[in-house]
Amino acid sequence: MAAGKTTLLRLISDLDKDYQGKIIKDDKLKIGIIFQEPRLMPWLNVYDNIKFGLTTNEIFPQKILELIKLVGLENFSKAYPHQLSGGMSQRVTLARTLIYDPDLIPMDEPFAALDYFTRTAMQDEIIKIKNMTQKSLIFVTHNIDEALNIGEDIIIWENGIVKNKYFLDNNYPRDLFSANLIKLKKEILNNFK
Repeated sequence: MAAGKTTLLRLISDLDKDYQGKIIKDDKLKIGIIFQEPRLMPWLNVYDNIKFGLTTNEIFPQKILELIKLVGLENFSKAYPHQLSGGMSQRVTLARTLIYDPDLIPMDEPFAALDYFTRTAMQDEIIKIKNMTQKSLIFVTHNIDEALNIGEDIIIWENGIVKNKYFLDNNYPRDLFSANLIKLKKEILNNFK
């Protein structure tokens, strides 16, 4: 049975209107969703894929170049999607989302298709970018280590129901081998027995 995580993100992002109940949010809240697949335009290079995220005719070349640098792709601004790795493509997607300047970024398992090393590097990258931009994220993952590494508030969602919540303060050690994090990971895993 599907848990409904993607559906929830689509509802929050106004991409799906087929639901019963209420979603209460500020009408001025700008939301930029990131899907599991990068969804880049294959005929556009990195620079133009990021520019594609703009909703006006205004062009902000300096802002685009700053975002390219922020996501670590300064040597790839003219590269096309077929020339990029999976991690690089997700970085372009993140920059394209950030150019829109959203208040909230729902991320639907954006690193699921990446290998372990790229996934770990992208986790570090998203933490760095989150801290630099002060954007709010809703990050969906099946990976407990990833949730513990990135998350501050962790919600365990099962069959459409919130099963448990864990709250980590900003001072919580992020070393996945620390005794506190290992203890928390065991507690989370025990909830699934």
